[in-house]
Amino acid sequence: MNYKETLNLPHTDFPMKADLPRREPLFLKRWAEIDLYGRIRAQSQGRPKFVLHDGPPYANGHIHLGHALNKILKDIIVKSRQMTGYDSPYVPGWDCHGLPIEHQVGKELKAKGGSLSKVEVRQQCRAYAEKFIDIQRAEFQRLGVLGNWDHPYLTMRPAYVAEILEEYGQFYFSGAIHRSKKPIHWCATCRTALAEAEVEYEDHKTPSIFVRFSLNSPSPQFPEMGQQEKVSLVIWTTTPWTLPANLAVAVQPDFEYAGIKVGDETLVVAAELADKLMALWGLKGEPVFKVPGRKLEGAQCNHPWIPRLSQVILANYVTLEAGTGLVHIAPGHGQEDYVFGSRYNLPPYSPVDDGGRFTNEVPEFAGQPVEAANAGIIELLRQRGRLLGVEAMSHSYPHCWRCKQPIIFRATEQWFISMAANDLRQKALAAIDRVTWIPRWGRERIYQMVERRPDWCISRQRSWGVPIIAFHCESCGGVLLTREIMAAIVDRARREGIDFWFAEPETVFLPPGTTCGCGGVNFRKETDILDVWFDSGVSWAAVVEPDADLTLPADLYLEGSDQHRGWFHSSLLTCVGTRGQAPYKGVLTHGFVVDGDGRKMSKSMGNVIAPQEVMDKYGAEILRLWVAAEDYRDDVRLSPDILKQLADSYRRFRNTARFMLGNLYDFDPEIHWLEPGARDELDRLALSWLAQLLARVKRAYEDYEFHQAFHRLHQFCAVELSSIYLDILKDRLYVSKADSSGRRSAQSTLYDLLQGLTLAMAPILSFTADEIWEYIPGSGRPESVHLASFPSPPPGYPDEALLAKYDFLLKVRGEINRSLEEARKEKRLATAQEAAVILATMDGQLYDKLKAQAAELQTLAQVAELEVALQPAGGRENQEIPGLLVAVQPAAGEKCVRCWFRYPGVGEDPRHPDVCARCRQVVEG
Repeated sequence: MNYKETLNLPHTDFPMKADLPRREPLFLKRWAEIDLYGRIRAQSQGRPKFVLHDGPPYANGHIHLGHALNKILKDIIVKSRQMTGYDSPYVPGWDCHGLPIEHQVGKELKAKGGSLSKVEVRQQCRAYAEKFIDIQRAEFQRLGVLGNWDHPYLTMRPAYVAEILEEYGQFYFSGAIHRSKKPIHWCATCRTALAEAEVEYEDHKTPSIFVRFSLNSPSPQFPEMGQQEKVSLVIWTTTPWTLPANLAVAVQPDFEYAGIKVGDETLVVAAELADKLMALWGLKGEPVFKVPGRKLEGAQCNHPWIPRLSQVILANYVTLEAGTGLVHIAPGHGQEDYVFGSRYNLPPYSPVDDGGRFTNEVPEFAGQPVEAANAGIIELLRQRGRLLGVEAMSHSYPHCWRCKQPIIFRATEQWFISMAANDLRQKALAAIDRVTWIPRWGRERIYQMVERRPDWCISRQRSWGVPIIAFHCESCGGVLLTREIMAAIVDRARREGIDFWFAEPETVFLPPGTTCGCGGVNFRKETDILDVWFDSGVSWAAVVEPDADLTLPADLYLEGSDQHRGWFHSSLLTCVGTRGQAPYKGVLTHGFVVDGDGRKMSKSMGNVIAPQEVMDKYGAEILRLWVAAEDYRDDVRLSPDILKQLADSYRRFRNTARFMLGNLYDFDPEIHWLEPGARDELDRLALSWLAQLLARVKRAYEDYEFHQAFHRLHQFCAVELSSIYLDILKDRLYVSKADSSGRRSAQSTLYDLLQGLTLAMAPILSFTADEIWEYIPGSGRPESVHLASFPSPPPGYPDEALLAKYDFLLKVRGEINRSLEEARKEKRLATAQEAAVILATMDGQLYDKLKAQAAELQTLAQVAELEVALQPAGGRENQEIPGLLVAVQPAAGEKCVRCWFRYPGVGEDPRHPDVCARCRQVVEG
């Protein structure tokens, strides 16, 4: 007889090979055909809301790994919340306006040698954005992300543009918006102001110089300084090009300053730095006076070459970390210079044009780019005897995020939202403390940014964006805007978009007879557009607030850690400014994607991994596993080796599911499923493990600890299932009579385990979970795993008493396995099924415990014989269970060819000479 044919060997159509790159698109097609997202929404009506509001990616280029990390994290959260009883809609969006698209369109136009009007440029930009929205939408969906992809929000749509203007109007009419000349980040290459979030810091080499400012007149508090023959206050700067705009020299009021006599000249520096500076300059001198910084206030110095005085002012931001303790002040080229200069009524003087070139106000360098003029300025200082020292210095310097060129601080006329008006700063700080920040350091980061930030510069000198609605009187320069004018423009923008602002003359927008307070009747419309961070920052007003399916504040905003100065920041200020609250209850941030060595990915380093490449080779499921496996709060590493490791981990999930499916081929849950209480003890233990797993994974999802969910799921498959339960279960599944209660008990438990595991992994392994779901036997389940709820364990599980019992028994099993492994190495036996195990001890209490559970131990160890002896015996002494000795020897009898156990009864029946009594009973029925 072919006894193999009498075994219940597993078989299933569930494929061993995942073939994810081919199979995943089939699931996407099916999800679309059944309108999976729409059905999820329909069945969620009436549940408590959980709203994750999507931060809009920029509609430019293909998605990168940072996008994949972000969107997959959001999808895991939305799906897990949905499965745990919430109505969790997800409305994706795109940020459509701004410099990158306009820059790209400009490049294409330049290549073709054409020129377009502003409206035509805007039309080209809109078409470019639409193209990449479609590309990115398909790429995001390819990741398995469910959402309202047919109706995303776009910041360029007329309805959204109208909301931007509505919010701008609310700020304007509350008195929070003003126009003034202040230093701001300026990109001379792109010819526009930049937001802090559009600035990147890179190492940059600049000249570092020490410059003499000769004393013109001493301060009234310290006239003695004027008694010296020749006095110079020495400043240090790394931006020589800002010296033409110098209007003051700042000292720290609490520092002590020293006059060092060097020949016939007295050099004034911070007393604490004097010795170091003299050595650096190769000079020797003697101190002739010391004076507190506050007594120098009001002294007047001569500009190094321009016939202009530079007054000494006090500034508490001056430090002794570098330089001389005296700072050159150019209020038109630095925020702190502007702030402290304003206290002394110093104007924000900036003789630099939009292209970053000196104007005719600096005749020596007129027309030269400011950075290029550094060398000429240094040479002029040398000729004038004003240069005391020069050296090259590499330091962190702001660069434009788009063109990657160094930027400048430059005072220009711009529009600002005041941080002081309507107490915006303090209200925003208070709102921050009512938000849950994950990780917690996010609170400190954004709090400090808001606490220290200047007024928000909201104007940009570009075409592709939402215009700043305002009119300037040609007579007096005053600004005109009324609520009636604004309402009419908003209403029209809502119907047709805002291109008309750029195409039509001012008279179209102003009611007949409009006059300025000065009597002027001629006006010109504002040409600047709004900062794109204002566009995306009011998404709560354009998307969340008007949608009955969403709630304001949203439950969660989730983006990269750079958004504390970007979208989190602008959203906070806009919502607090007009609604008095933060637009979010919680904010979660993730790190950046780096390579396997922790380096930033860049084309020049050749370490870039595109998500499209990963999906083509491994499938999106491996990217989803990567996102879940890593602690996203830190920078997240990815490399070819990491991808291979993830593929191995994925196979563990797939193979575990396939084994369980293979053993359910003849199981109909409506007929064969047994109540947990009617099952074998080992099966009830597995249910207790499942209950523990579900509780931990659910808590991990709730706490956004996805790496803990992944590792616990993976450990459950590798340890509790594969190494223990499934390994032990094979004998009962394969060898028992097909419809025996023991096998049906095992199958019932496999069925419960497989359903629970599949549902628990569904937010992470969305494709594979749905694939497994199709193969689970039975009917009456939802059509997709994503329409199902997170599983609950049976009542009474986990069974703590059972877990405690088996905690001890599994420790004993571990010791038995170690002894069996030694016996295999010594070639005393080949398999556990051939072994006889003796557990010996002289501890009476331990003996009773082992003896009472000998049958369970024999099942756990899967050995032919197991004896418990109250006597010393040879064997391996156990360290974890004191007093236990384990001895292993070949079992008596012969090996059964059907079950592979060695039993004395093999061969007793001549009709079945090679099988044991147990197998003979099964075979004969």
